[in-house]
Amino acid sequence: MPLALIAPPLPDEYAPHFAGYVAKVPELNVLEALESNLDELALLGSVPDSEAGHRYAPGKWSIREVAGHLIDAERVFAYRALRISRKDATNLHGFEEDEFIAASGYDHCRLEDLLEEFRLARQSNLWMFRGMTAEMLEIRGTSNGRIMSARALAAVMAGHVRHHVGVLKERYL
Repeated sequence: MPLALIAPPLPDEYAPHFAGYVAKVPELNVLEALESNLDELALLGSVPDSEAGHRYAPGKWSIREVAGHLIDAERVFAYRALRISRKDATNLHGFEEDEFIAASGYDHCRLEDLLEEFRLARQSNLWMFRGMTAEMLEIRGTSNGRIMSARALAAVMAGHVRHHVGVLKERYL
């Protein structure tokens, strides 16, 4: 039977540099935070595509690139959670987000399409997490040389979106 609850991770389930993201998820059910991210990102739906190339400073990502970064991170974190939940002992490598964005071409995409792509990726990941048992979520693996559990990655995913929504509100919109 699919799990309807993902409890918050314990501090020893994730690397300290992810603590800020996890702290942005106060819900007792991390699934609720993952679902609410879709509504939280709705603020970008009001941004005209003609303004989606805006950067708040030289060398900073555009609004489109922030949306693209959320897609990239969604996929990377979910892949890590899947492999860890399947007891894969491989050290899963990190990714250099600035290099990903530089090679992405996201600034040539319509913002509306990027938001839909994120929505579809998140919906898929919600199905993945709902299908994990409590035991699978507690499995720990190694990501970028640090211990992570699958449920910690779920919380990191939700908190990562909230972090960037805050940046968008503060510096872009």
